[in-house]
Amino acid sequence: MATREDILAYVKKTFRTEPDYPWRRFPEYAVLRHEGNGKWYGLILNLPKARLGLEGEGNIDVINLKSDHVLDILVNSASGALPAYHMNKKHWITLVLDGDFPDGELYGLIDESHGLTQ
Repeated sequence: MATREDILAYVKKTFRTEPDYPWRRFPEYAVLRHEGNGKWYGLILNLPKARLGLEGEGNIDVINLKSDHVLDILVNSASGALPAYHMNKKHWITLVLDGDFPDGELYGLIDESHGLTQ
């Protein structure tokens, strides 16, 4: 699966997005915003596994993305797709960045999220 660095390089190349780090308390939380209107299309977080209901100790990188296919992704995808953390679970999904979620689908969902939030 793509890493945080891979995603940040992709959105910079594809959408000219520079991540925004708006929370002093959470310096690793990266907001992906549209250049013109400032709307979010993604959020990369580093969260305790337990907060997501995952086994094991320590933190894990995840990305929240907006999608019209949240239920389909949750039901039909490989591991690594979770109901959105701290977002509307009907319209947003959380993907674990060290999971089995395929890179091609991840980048497709980033593109979809960017388009849905314009």
